[in-house]
Parts: sequence; structure tokens; C-alpha cells
Amino acid sequence: MQDQIEVAPGSTVVVRDEEWLVSAVEQTSDGQLLHVIGLSELVRGSSASFFESLDTIRPLDPAQSRLVSDVSPGHRRARLWLEATGRKTPRPLADAKLGVATRGLADPLIYQQTAVTRALDPAHLRPRILLADTVGLGKTLEIGMILSELVRRGRGERILVVCPRHVLEQIQLELWTRFALPFVRLDSSGVQRVKQKLPATRNPFTYFRRVIISMDTLKQARFERDLRHHRWDAVVIDESHNVTNVAAQNNRLARTLAPNTDALILASATPHNGRKESFSELVRLLDPTAVRADGDLDPERVSSLVVRRHRHSPAVAEIVGDRWAERRPPNNRLVQASPMENAVARELDEVWLHPRSGRSPHSGRNHLFGWTLAKAFLSSPAAMAESLQNRIRAICDDPSEDQQVELRALESLDALNAACVPEQSGKYAALLDELRTIDVVGTNRAVVFAERVATLHWLQAQLQADLGLAGNAVQIMHGGLSDDEQLRIVDSFKQSTSPIRILVTGDVASEGVNLHQQCHELIHYDIPWSLIRIEQRNGRIDRYGQIHPPRITTLLLDPDSDSFAGDLRVLSRLVEKEEEAHTALGDASWLMGEHSVKAEEDAIREVLAGNRDFGEVVPGLADALAVDPISAFLAGDDDEEDAPEIETVDDSVYDRDIDFLREAVHEAFITPEAPVTRNGIGWREYRQQGLVEIEPPEDLRRRLEVLPQSYLTERRVTELFKLATTRQRGDQLLAEALSDEVDSTWPEAHYLAPLHPVLEWAADRCLATLGRGRTFVVRGDVPEPTMLLSGTLTNRRGQVVAASTVAVSFPDPDNPDFGLTTVHDELSDAVAELGFAGEVHNPGPVDVARLQPLVPAAVRLAAAKLRQDLAVASQAAAERVDAWTRRSRAWLNEADALIQRHDVQRRRAGVLSEQELVESMQPSRQLVRPLLLVVPADTPVTERQRDGDE
Repeated sequence: MQDQIEVAPGSTVVVRDEEWLVSAVEQTSDGQLLHVIGLSELVRGSSASFFESLDTIRPLDPAQSRLVSDVSPGHRRARLWLEATGRKTPRPLADAKLGVATRGLADPLIYQQTAVTRALDPAHLRPRILLADTVGLGKTLEIGMILSELVRRGRGERILVVCPRHVLEQIQLELWTRFALPFVRLDSSGVQRVKQKLPATRNPFTYFRRVIISMDTLKQARFERDLRHHRWDAVVIDESHNVTNVAAQNNRLARTLAPNTDALILASATPHNGRKESFSELVRLLDPTAVRADGDLDPERVSSLVVRRHRHSPAVAEIVGDRWAERRPPNNRLVQASPMENAVARELDEVWLHPRSGRSPHSGRNHLFGWTLAKAFLSSPAAMAESLQNRIRAICDDPSEDQQVELRALESLDALNAACVPEQSGKYAALLDELRTIDVVGTNRAVVFAERVATLHWLQAQLQADLGLAGNAVQIMHGGLSDDEQLRIVDSFKQSTSPIRILVTGDVASEGVNLHQQCHELIHYDIPWSLIRIEQRNGRIDRYGQIHPPRITTLLLDPDSDSFAGDLRVLSRLVEKEEEAHTALGDASWLMGEHSVKAEEDAIREVLAGNRDFGEVVPGLADALAVDPISAFLAGDDDEEDAPEIETVDDSVYDRDIDFLREAVHEAFITPEAPVTRNGIGWREYRQQGLVEIEPPEDLRRRLEVLPQSYLTERRVTELFKLATTRQRGDQLLAEALSDEVDSTWPEAHYLAPLHPVLEWAADRCLATLGRGRTFVVRGDVPEPTMLLSGTLTNRRGQVVAASTVAVSFPDPDNPDFGLTTVHDELSDAVAELGFAGEVHNPGPVDVARLQPLVPAAVRLAAAKLRQDLAVASQAAAERVDAWTRRSRAWLNEADALIQRHDVQRRRAGVLSEQELVESMQPSRQLVRPLLLVVPADTPVTERQRDGDE
């Protein structure tokens, strides 16, 4: 087999008689795939990809780089070249320092940064983590921070985010506005765009680098097929508890994605449904060897893969402060039933729930069917009517004798329920009273939760009429709406100018949707029979970023039927338990130990039916941690006192990103202030306001076209792109987007975060015009000529394992065989030490002819030095790979004894595929390339300029 060519990000190569700069190297089944940027005149600025097996690729020898005097004012070109090269050189995989995660538009919360460092822990080899933080702590921000760091490490070129469809835009908005990560959204409209843009045979995942999509859409035959033939750098699965059922399609898709991605991020506030097998399935997606072949969990491995904190965890409570206002005391209202409601309650009680004959009229096998009717009754007369009519239709076709008895009982109950009109409903009257107290007719808003769709429609119609509100002031949301419609409603509710005063929603909004921006009042019109669901609902307004103390109101009907009323006290106690657990433990969702909404509802039904004791089903707080071992582990995994201190780094040559952008556009365009039609970009900078405006040229517009068409149109992004250059201004504009006249939550100007496509575009422009195998010579604060070089160690997949910057000084330039080497961790440190960090006076060109022999000498000396220093990093990386390999072999040996089990055979195949992948992560090659030659500030100016000097 032919040896692979020696290239790494930053290498210059010649392909098809043109020069290209390598931006990324990918290992494929067909050999190395190089992603490159054009340097020579014909291809300058264009992007391309070349397979080593298909094209003749000739790397340029770094030792042959020719020196060129930088004659630009203040050595601007050299500074731009250094910055662009640094931005395009990935940080090492195992680097523990955070470079970009802390520089986005998000509050610097230590507990979130801890999650990032856990995900990037090099012991994982591949970034793998389950973010199990409870509701409201900002898992989306943690995801954005992790993805940012992966992108900076060259591991985020292709990213797939899978989430519930009603939060598609919310997550897309957060990733773009806070971290400058653009994603194409494949919702209903996005899929149509794909169909119009791509032929049916084209895999959309090869066309779009970063995609956000719902699991429901991903299930479409076309997408499911395409997934099997695509590898990702990172995959995010939000609400990942929905993929644990091994018999379901969701799980099959997750099992397709997990081995085909480098990084895998799972997020769920309820990662355990009470079955060890289900939780094990989540862990197995992250690391197949973390679940032993016999199905038991490896506690040490699981601990390294899972992060779990809650509202009152020490690491959280001490820093959220006034950015998460404490709840007001609960407003639990026991509402006296009306005469008509009492009539229905008595019928339910005496005929269905506690029949005097001892036998319910229900003719089916569901011995708790009476409580199904009771639950519908507690929701609304409309929900009750729907349940009754559904059952009547199910048995009215040639009914048996028992079914005839049931039919008469159902019809009797239906007649009583029909008399329950809203005007005389005790609970509905209480709702009106609460909404008037909240003043929804004025400036405040409320979220009203109800379980049944029939109840949502009933409430919408009644509230609009009784409160005298406009037709669009009361909106309903449920799972039957299209994803576009759900996104429109949620997006509108977040804006202060929205006409929506009351959002009446089903539990589709209880997972992931942020409703706290303009609202701090939540009403449970019916009580979920599940602590998980109650916690999820409350978390829509009770979350980080809520500055007004949220108030939770619960309405519970109090009928005059003693036994039924006594039963309903169970629901009151359930609400009280949620408040107790939330206050004492920060989370009530795991208190019952069932870990699934359905299981909790079934347990409460058993309590209501008198088959189980409430204390048995809902334990006291003192016994909470003993619910089951995994819950105890997850709930208690918040002690971060021994966590290592989080290091951050800014590896930029410039003080601020805007400084780099400003110099880059003034270098690339003769008159950047001119319009695009006159070879400019309409550059306007308002420094006091922290704003920049540009007219995007065609190559920049292409980078932005993946963003929502509505955003591009409403904010005129492709005509005039506005950038916020300070965090303060970025935060202000993000807040103003919720209150300006434009009906959009997307800000007018976008924060210039380090990974912004505009900065990427600027860096590509610099490399295309300033590169081409040259090394700039500049003046600095050095006593003798000093060459700055970059050294990287890459694995077989082309990923950077370790990196260093080497300075080689030559006391006697005429004797290049003798040089002194100094290694720096960061390029910015080396530049500062050489006196090249600030503005440097540049009197004119330097005679480079006598200095040219220093280039090959510096490359040779730096390579020798780095062989020693990078050997440690190489050994550490190799040891991590060996440790994983030993663990996988131990797992396989254990599995061999159980190979007759089908499930073990499937898992064994997964471990084998992981083993093959891990082998490709062995350290492979070292690359050294010159960056800059710094000569003493008093070096004479020469009139002789070599070819290429400008």
C-alpha cells in the first residue's frame, strides 16, 4: 500500500497545477480527503476537496518557503497572515483549555463550562456525554459551547442536531445568535427547499454541512436511507430519552448515528424511565464498553459520561443569582364544584369508581377505566364528552349484554355532562378569576396547561369571549399542529409586541420550549398525574433567565361526593410533593422512582383506586435517594468541589475580533467603504455604538444562505449585514429583538463571536491573497533574527493531537547551523514575546537574500526540538488509545461467553466497529511549517526587493 502524503491543516499543496492551502484532512475508506482553499490566481479564494486516491497531490516542502519582506504599514499583512493561519489551524483534540466557548453571547456560568470540559475529556478519545441537567439549567447553551469547541478543534465541520420539532427554531436561534454556528433547518419548509434544490438521488447531508432536524422528519424513508451513508463530526440528540426503546424506530436511527459520528451529545432532563435496560441503551450509544456484556453498568465509565445538576446544586445555586428568580409560594386552589359538576362527580363516584354493587359497568378488561373517565372530567366537559363518545362508538355495533349495561351507564353520564356549561363551572370561573388577577387584558401574560386537545379548543373559545379578547390573543398549541405553526406560535409568544396574552397548550410545550422571556405566570388547568410532567411544565417559566419570581397556579375541583373528593386529595398531595422536592432537592422528576410519565400516571391511578398507598408510590424526601441506584447516582452527581480549575485561552494575535476583521477588509478591498457594485463591501463602522454594517459580497452570501429564509428576508441580511462588535451590544440587540416592531426573535445585528462566518470569510480571503508558500519578514523586539514556526502532531485521521509554536533564534545569521529553540504553548504568547503583538513601525523592506538559508535550518531545528516535546503528547495519546483497546478486548472476551444471546451479538458488532475507528486515532505524523521571521527593529532598510515584495 502506498504511503500517505505528509500533510496537515496549514500545509500548502499543488493539485492540478494550482496551489492550495489545506484547511482540514479527513480519513476515509478511500484514503485521505483534503479540504482546501485556493491560493494561486486562478483558484484564489475558492474551496475544494481532493481525494488522495483520485488526484496527484504534491505537498510543498516547508523548508523551501521563500522569505518576503512585509512592507505594509505596521506589518499589517504579516499580522493578518498569522491570525488567519492560527484561525485555520485546529487546536489539539486533548487541549483542556476553552478557547471559544466562553467568548460567545452566553453568561459565563462555571457549571456549564464544567460540562464542556467533561465532554472534551481526552480519556473518551471521542467526545461523548449525556447532559442530564434538570429543567431550566441551559442544556442548549452547554450544547452550543461544546459544539463551538469542537469546531475550533477541527472536529465540527459536519454537525447534525436532532430535536423535537417544536424547538427546532429555538435551538437554531440559540446556536446562531450566541455562538455564530449557522445550521440549515430541515422542517416542513426546509424539506421543500431541499427537494427544489437537490435531485432526489443527492444525499442532502453531503450538501449541507450543518443540519438541524426533528426525529419525526428524520424518519422519512429518504433521510433514513441517507444516514447510513454519511459520517458526522458531531451529532446532538435532544430529549434523548425518546430513543431508548430498542424496538422503536427512534432507537434504530440513534444506533445508526452513534457509530457514524466522532462526537455524540445526548441531552435529557429525564434520562431514565425506570428500566435499567433503557438507561443502559443511552449509555451504550455513548460508549458500548460502558455497559458490560451481561448488561450491568460500569459505574466508573458511566460517571465520566454523565453530567447531572439541579437548581439547588452547590455549583448552580451560588452563581445563578438574580438571573433565576425564586418561585413565589404555590397558588393551589381547591375549587368548589358547581351543582352540575357535582352531579357528574356523584355519578362517576357511585357508578364507576366506587359502585355500590362492587362492580363497574365497564365491559372491557381495563379495571381502571373509571379513572380514565374521571381524568377526562377533571380536564373539561369537552374532554369528558370526547371520551364518552369514543367509548360509545366502540361498543354500539351489536353490543353484548354486558356492553348494553355499559352503554346505558355511558349515556346517562353523557347526559349529565352535557348540562355542565362554562357559565356555571366552578373551575372555569376560578380560571377567569386568576387571569383577571394576572391582568392578561393589560400587560401580563399567562401559560395555561391542559392535557386534552378538546379542552384546549374549549378554553380558547370560552376565554376569548368571556375576557373580551381579540381572536389572536388566545392561542392554542398541541402536537397536531404542523411544525411551522408550532414554531410561529412559540416565536410570537416570546416577543413583547406579540398580541398573544394567553397561550393554552398541551404537553407538547412541556419539553424544551422557553416561555419565560415575557411570562412568569403558569396555570395548571388540569393536574398531570405525574411529577415528571408537572416539573417539565413548570420549567417552561421557572428557568435560568427568569428575572421575575414565577408563580405556579393549580386548579383542582372539589366535588361534594365524599369518597371522590377524598380521592382527589391525592392530586393535591402530588402538587405539594412537587413543591417540596423542588425546594429541597431542586428537582422532583425522579422522586417517584418511575422515570416515565406513563409509569407515574399508572401508579397514581392505582393509588386513586385504593390498590396502593400514596406514601409507597411517592416516598418522603428522606428516602428519595434510595429510589433506585441510578437515580441516586444521577441526582447526587453535583459535587464539583474537586473539579479541576477551568482554563481559558484567547489565542488571537489581535485584541478583539473586530480589529482583525477591520484590517482584513482594508487589506482585501482598496476601498471597502464603496458599495459591492464598485468592488467594495459598503463598510460602515460605528465604534461608539459597537456596530458594523457591510454589504455581503457573493462569496459571503453563500455562507449565510443556510439561515432561515424568513430571517434573511425580515432582517435584509443578504443586502445589509449588521454586526454587534461588543458583548454588551450583542446582549442588548438580542433583548431588543423580543420587543421591536419586526415580528421576529432574530436580532437586527448579530454578535461577532470568534467562529462567525464573517471572520471565517475574512480569514480565507487573507490566506488566499497573502499565502502561496511565502514567509513574511518583519521587524520586532528581538536581538537577533528569530524564526517562528508551527508544529503539529496529527493522527491517522488527520486530526491535530498536539500543537506547539517554536521560536528559533540565530545569534549569527551567517551560521544557520546554530540556533536556539524555545517552545511556546500559544501563538499569541510567542508573538507577544517577539515584540510583534502591537503596532510596529515599518520603515521599509529587509534584505531577505542573506536570510533565506535560515528557513531550512529553522525547520530542521524546530522539527528536532518538537520530536522531543511532542513525543510526550504522542505517548499520552497512544496510551489513551491502548487503554480503550484493552477495555474493548476485555468486553469482547466477556461477550464471547454470552455470544448465543442475540442482543449480545448486536452489541459485539458495535464494539468491533468502535475498535476499528479508535485505531485510526493513533498519532501518525508531525508537520513543521514556518510562520514568520522577525528581525531586530534596527535592521537596515534595503532598496532591493525580491520578486513578490509589495
